Amino acid sequence: MKKLIPFIIIASLIISCGKDHQGNMIVKGNIDGLKKGTLYLQKIQDTVLVSVDSVQLNGDSNFILSDNVESPELYYITLGEVSSEKIPFFGEKGEITITSKLDRLATSAKITGSANQLILDEFKEVYKKFNNQQLDLIKGKFEAMKANDTDAELAAEDAGKKLLKRRYLYTTNFAIQHADSEVAPFLALTELYDANIKLLDTINNSLTKEIKVSKYGVKLNNYIEEIKSYNE
Repeated sequence: MKKLIPFIIIASLIISCGKDHQGNMIVKGNIDGLKKGTLYLQKIQDTVLVSVDSVQLNGDSNFILSDNVESPELYYITLGEVSSEKIPFFGEKGEITITSKLDRLATSAKITGSANQLILDEFKEVYKKFNNQQLDLIKGKFEAMKANDTDAELAAEDAGKKLLKRRYLYTTNFAIQHADSEVAPFLALTELYDANIKLLDTINNSLTKEIKVSKYGVKLNNYIEEIKSYNE
């Protein structure tokens, strides 16, 4: 299977800045400790990270940003257009509130008002355990290699494969349980892009009609068709 990693950020462009916040998604919030600077609202568009709105802060850490959302998708708030630290959140129609601290922009962020974000947060809370276990296995394998302990190294590799399988199955089951949310195809595209095509098909077939025609629903179906065409 050809591994097609979605959402590769290859550039950053400005679409519009300083508009009158008339979009159907309003993002309000506060960055504690930020008194001066420019905040950007960004999203991925055709594999390119684009800025859809921005606001200059000067003495006030409160902000308002907006965009017209056709289908819920992942957005980012950044301090500086090409900043490496970003606050990711699932954008959707309505008002979303984001608060954070300047010294821990991404890790201290609190997001309310997005139903999809709540689902994504639920997934991430459990997913952290998989990441921690993977780090432990990597550490164990490295130590085994240093000690020339082949048995321990092979055991770590085997445990890693089993962990990956459990991670894939958890992600698949979570997506199926939330087949009426845009988070389902999003997780398939970002967490299962290199998994067995059967898992992707299972998620795709479980999606509701509304989600199938959403941005990520269409992307998932196209991705699956592309993989199948390579295997013909």
